[in-house]
Amino acid sequence: MYKNILKNYNKRSMVGIFKTNISTVHDKNKVIRAITANFRVSACSVDIEDCDKVLRIISHEEGETALMEFVKRMGYYCDLLD
Repeated sequence: MYKNILKNYNKRSMVGIFKTNISTVHDKNKVIRAITANFRVSACSVDIEDCDKVLRIISHEEGETALMEFVKRMGYYCDLLD
């Protein structure tokens, strides 16, 4: 899985790993659809089984802040994972 993601990665891509409170499959799918519709991403996933509900994004645009604000406007917590 990650091999396919990484082969599309280039120097102009942004890899973002965020802590969220997205906890249901419905919310996960809603957020992924919204992100892929509004940002140029090559990969986007949410691990709702992880304690941090990790959102991972590989984007062709820089802008972790814009992505975090977008998810927050959807009503979810979103911050960079330490």
